[in-house]
Amino acid sequence: MEVIVIDNGSKDGSIEMLKKVQSSEFIVHSENIKLKIISSNKNLGFGKANNQGVKEALSDYILLLNSDTVVLDDAIEKLYDFFKKNEKKVNFVGGKLLNKDLSPQPSCGPSYSLKMVFAHLFLRGDYWGLTRYSPDVEKEVDWISGACILTKKQYFESLEGFDDKIFMYMEEIDLFYRAKKRGLTVFFYPEARFIHLGSASSGARIYPILQVFRGLLFFYQKHRSRQALLLLRIMLQLKALVGLILGYVSGNTYLKETYAKALEISRLD
Repeated sequence: MEVIVIDNGSKDGSIEMLKKVQSSEFIVHSENIKLKIISSNKNLGFGKANNQGVKEALSDYILLLNSDTVVLDDAIEKLYDFFKKNEKKVNFVGGKLLNKDLSPQPSCGPSYSLKMVFAHLFLRGDYWGLTRYSPDVEKEVDWISGACILTKKQYFESLEGFDDKIFMYMEEIDLFYRAKKRGLTVFFYPEARFIHLGSASSGARIYPILQVFRGLLFFYQKHRSRQALLLLRIMLQLKALVGLILGYVSGNTYLKETYAKALEISRLD
């Protein structure tokens, strides 16, 4: 197999560490493993970096795997074997993601309709398993987490990969929406298990929330009607206002800063 690492402008010694691995006796004398390092001077974003890696890949099969993951119990082999055995019905498949304490991490779900967005924003949809879930059985779904995706290179490239206008968050929602429109299938396979530490590449909590707001707006501008986009903006504004009010009432600086920026992002044009 080949391992392609895209370094998104890191400043923490990752490149130096990877070069030591690349020159190690284990890699140098292995005929079965090739490690390629592609380094960028700046952070290209999740989608653009993955697209770059796929372009460099020589194999017919590709596994997109986040750097903040731990592979458990031969999970890669299990995912690959499942894919190979079911190629007639499976085009994309993701494994079961776990938190650090091995509890299930919701990592697949239904399409982001207005109803699902409302449930996510106001009804704790993830908590109740309405908007994200982690099945214990093999299941066809609308999307799987971008942290772990196995597919054939031809399927990924037929969709022109991730939309690199999305810097981080919502890339997989957009990708699999386009895949479904092409008649491609997306599956969740729980027997392949990965620990996903989550948000290890996104810094403070404020950043993911703002990127989700931006990602939802981009997705609706790209794929939905003007009326749907208007309703989405209203919901996002309401969510931001509620968060902002709670921040002022409780004196919570994090809530005030986060939702003030979120309100600005979701304002009506």
